[in-house]
Amino acid sequence: MDAGTIRQAKQSDEHLIAASNEGIGVCGWILLILSGLFVFITFPFSIWFCIKVVKEYERAVVFRLGRIMSGRARGPGLIMIMPCTDTFVKIDLRTVSFAIPAQEILTKDSVTVHVDGVVFYNIQSAISAVANVSNVHVATHQLAQTTLRNVLGTQNLSNILSSREEIAHNIQAILDNATHEWGVKVDRVEIRDVRLPVQMQRAMAAEAEATREARAKIISAEGEMNASRALKEASIVTSEIGR
Repeated sequence: MDAGTIRQAKQSDEHLIAASNEGIGVCGWILLILSGLFVFITFPFSIWFCIKVVKEYERAVVFRLGRIMSGRARGPGLIMIMPCTDTFVKIDLRTVSFAIPAQEILTKDSVTVHVDGVVFYNIQSAISAVANVSNVHVATHQLAQTTLRNVLGTQNLSNILSSREEIAHNIQAILDNATHEWGVKVDRVEIRDVRLPVQMQRAMAAEAEATREARAKIISAEGEMNASRALKEASIVTSEIGR
């Protein structure tokens, strides 16, 4: 990832933190005080609404009156929220895998193929995943499909069949760069299957069979030529011995 992308991501995170640190205003403080009084009056029943559990593989992004609190995600463990003024969104940080549906792609040499793949990714910044995109998983899925079609559309059929790992690495780099602003890290991309049309399969099979037959004829001709040389040499040796 280049320095410009990293600098832009840092500026985005700093912007979110700066926005969260701005004051909530007089009305916000009044609502916050009323919420605290409500918790105090209804204690201990209110404690069940204020304490939330965040699992080890999760992070919680807490919004207070619509602003992200502390500029960072909370968890794991117990977190405290204020009723009426606070809301939170849990983000799963575990690696997620999904299959790219088979895409009908026209290659650079005008061959139609159906290609599917698998993408592995995880969320590294819970705040970016919540604040910068409406649905990070759907957006990543759609971007993966589009990137697969765009990258394979610039390749010849022979390159797709022989350079799967290199193409998958290029797709992974493009996805990782594009989803960095969403707090997503693309770990791996794999091309699972490349399906050719039946006619193309038959044509390739016929070409391979013709190549094998031509190679067999060449080998047979070379064998006959070597045999004739051996017979010629044997006849010369026999004639010399007869003299």
